Amino acid sequence: MKDSLKTSTGKFKKGASGNPAGRPAGSRNKGTLACEQLLDDECQVLILKAMEMGKGGNIHALRLCLERILPVRKERAIHLELRPITSPQDLPIQFQDISTAVAEGRITPGEGESISNILASHARVMETLELDQRVSNLEAFGREAQAYRSELKQFVERTGLEAHKELQEEEFRKQRDSKEETHR
Repeated sequence: MKDSLKTSTGKFKKGASGNPAGRPAGSRNKGTLACEQLLDDECQVLILKAMEMGKGGNIHALRLCLERILPVRKERAIHLELRPITSPQDLPIQFQDISTAVAEGRITPGEGESISNILASHARVMETLELDQRVSNLEAFGREAQAYRSELKQFVERTGLEAHKELQEEEFRKQRDSKEETHR
């Protein structure tokens, strides 16, 4: 074993182990395998005995049998009428419908939370799409404005308006300067 895997106290460094390959995939505990072998041999007898005890009134045996036959369901399909979502403005109504269904006992609070999370994800997707559309529109507007500026610049250069504009600015400065002198 390499000494670089250990600290000065002889312990392995964090994230390093004495068996870097680890336990082989699919290998099982020997004790678990032995117990399974014993149960496999007596499985039918144990099931019949548990059923007999359950029928005889032993609540624990009855519960054990029923839990194996009908395990506790983790999730269930629910039937909840939700209105179509066409815009993010529809979502508050959806959340109100879900809250009402929970309050009336038609769905559990956990189911309501799951549906609310789905709607929240839907809202984020809708907002992202809306922002993407707005950015695309702004970029298109920017391209149009740039093209307009370019056309305007060419027009001004062709018609000589630039020289005319400079003359107007010079005349404006002279008028402004003369007004300032009269006010002094």
